Amino acid sequence: MTKAELVEKIRAKSEGLTKAKAEEALDAIVATLREALAAGDTVVFTGFGRFKVATRAARKGRNPRTGAEITIPAGKIARFTPGKALKDALN
Repeated sequence: MTKAELVEKIRAKSEGLTKAKAEEALDAIVATLREALAAGDTVVFTGFGRFKVATRAARKGRNPRTGAEITIPAGKIARFTPGKALKDALN
């Protein structure tokens, strides 16, 4: 599903909400989620899941072009853990 398709589904489920307002709301949610994760916070949507920041350790890798061994630096990544209601809906 693309962002445009998601905006259209949000508009269809909300009475009186225009496509522009639905897109504005989605953009605000994504921006707020990004800001919270950048600050190191955990974001929980009860019944849907949890977004949190995890640290990935430095590791060794290979350059696919030359085959030379390189060190991939440590970094932070976003992790998502689905909630029980989402798991039940998928199974």
